[in-house]
Amino acid sequence: MGKVIIISAPSGTGKSSIIAQLQRQAPELNLQFSISATSRPPRGVERHGVEYYFFSTDEFRQLIQSNQLLEWEEVYEGKYYGTLRSEVDRRLAQGDNVILDVDCVGALNIQRSYPDRSLSLFIQPPSIEELRRRLEKRSTDSPEVIEERLAKAQLELSYAPRFDRTVVNDDLDRCTREVEQIIRDFIAMP
Repeated sequence: MGKVIIISAPSGTGKSSIIAQLQRQAPELNLQFSISATSRPPRGVERHGVEYYFFSTDEFRQLIQSNQLLEWEEVYEGKYYGTLRSEVDRRLAQGDNVILDVDCVGALNIQRSYPDRSLSLFIQPPSIEELRRRLEKRSTDSPEVIEERLAKAQLELSYAPRFDRTVVNDDLDRCTREVEQIIRDFIAMP
């Protein structure tokens, strides 16, 4: 039976890069990324069960009501995102270690569902000023969106003490090595 590794961080902290590096550099850890569910329609060449599991808004609400989601959030009106319990359970039963990239509240909800088989990691930016610099450097968001992301980051940072471990991403390679070692130690535990 596999284990659950939950990674959360404010936007721009590097969690997606860390997960991609882990999967590339440490295939022996068998870290299988959990595919999220959404009520938004597919974009471009996205396929059901590959990039996301796509559901109508009504279908997604039924998933919520029937407790088929480990965590979920209505990001925009009628646009839901969440983690299917069946997706995680299927991978665990196959012996995979499941890695998830979710927000702080979702991370803590997932951890409650797998208290003996989960590890929650919070990736922290070195400072809010550095996070601002990273978000501005990406050149993908307007100044207003960057301010919204920084305000959300302040709230998310308050959740860090509730995670099993916190790792500061002041250097991507060093941070990835530290996260990898934490995960190795966790997976090796009986």
